[in-house]
Amino acid sequence: MQNRVDPFGNIIDSKSRGQWMGNRGQLHNDTKNIVRPFKLKAWLTCLLSFKNRKRMIMAPWQYTELFFYDEATAFAGGHRPCFECRRQDYKKFKSYWLAGNKKYRFNEKTSIAEIDNILHKERIDSKGNKVTHFENSNNLPDGSFVLMNNDPYVVKNKHLYHWTINGYDKKINVPANVVLMVLTPASTLNAFRAGYTPQIGIDKTVE
Repeated sequence: MQNRVDPFGNIIDSKSRGQWMGNRGQLHNDTKNIVRPFKLKAWLTCLLSFKNRKRMIMAPWQYTELFFYDEATAFAGGHRPCFECRRQDYKKFKSYWLAGNKKYRFNEKTSIAEIDNILHKERIDSKGNKVTHFENSNNLPDGSFVLMNNDPYVVKNKHLYHWTINGYDKKINVPANVVLMVLTPASTLNAFRAGYTPQIGIDKTVE
């Protein structure tokens, strides 16, 4: 089915299984085809299993189940932890987001909807295109997704790992002191800098 999300936030067709599930509202029609990129501004990253709940994928009138290879991919696509099934990760992300984005003058009492509004502006523009920004390579935290030769790479331990739908297949050194296009939303990147550590699914054979 067309229910995997890549680092650009695109919903693509793949048979490979993801490590996380996600939600942007109901995106499919009665024939299980994707008809819109999102319905809600709350783009969530969820656990694959929670309280033994069972769901039929793309059931009529239900939200569309999306899947990500790892959490870093989900963040690059514009998602954030779910409040219900990932309560502790949600709290950590909100806390680190606030710490890393003080210019907004939000606090712990600020509704997550306000943060979602910021994230939404950073993930997709009015024409439905992916929003990117530029950062110096020396200042990229682990979990950042960047574009190199038109391909997505994730940053980890001063290396760049090439993303594919089935995982990471090669690594290169992060080039020093160059400006790179970043796919991960800017405020999410600040949350990483403040202390949130996203899960990155790099196989030991690639490391």
